[in-house]
Amino acid sequence: MMKETLASTFDALKGQFGYTSKMQAPRITKVVVSMGVGKISDKARLTFIRGRLANITGQKVADRKAKKSVASFKVREGDLSGFQATLRGDRKNDFLDKLVHVAFPSTRDFRGLKTSSVDAMGNYSIGIPEHTIFPECQDDEIKDIFPFAITIVTTAKTKEETLALLRHIGMPLQKEVA
Repeated sequence: MMKETLASTFDALKGQFGYTSKMQAPRITKVVVSMGVGKISDKARLTFIRGRLANITGQKVADRKAKKSVASFKVREGDLSGFQATLRGDRKNDFLDKLVHVAFPSTRDFRGLKTSSVDAMGNYSIGIPEHTIFPECQDDEIKDIFPFAITIVTTAKTKEETLALLRHIGMPLQKEVA
């Protein structure tokens, strides 16, 4: 079970970054799992995807509607554009634990996550090409395989702090080449 605490993060990173207080140590605030539906209009397939994402995250996913109409994409304001689940607390920890210890090891030809996926605000984004790497989706009849995105939101202020935090919690990152 992955329990990221301020004290353990502080102890692990204080020498590297010179923290003097436990509150300076970065921490993960939430994990956002999202998926765009694109041109999918089949109600049965949308229900299937919504149910699979709910099983993977452990909570009900929210529908995301289009905020503006875009004629070139044939999207109208209020149309369904995707699904999203925001995980906090124990659900966040359980999901990260399952991601690191179950999903990534079951991925074929997995060589680690790229370190270039950290944005300017210290958040880390991962694209999952197949939802079937999660144990909740291991059934015999896989009719629809869909991709989704995971964003790990942190309080880190720099890319180095974010990567050190992710390595501390066990995220399988690639080695940086200098």
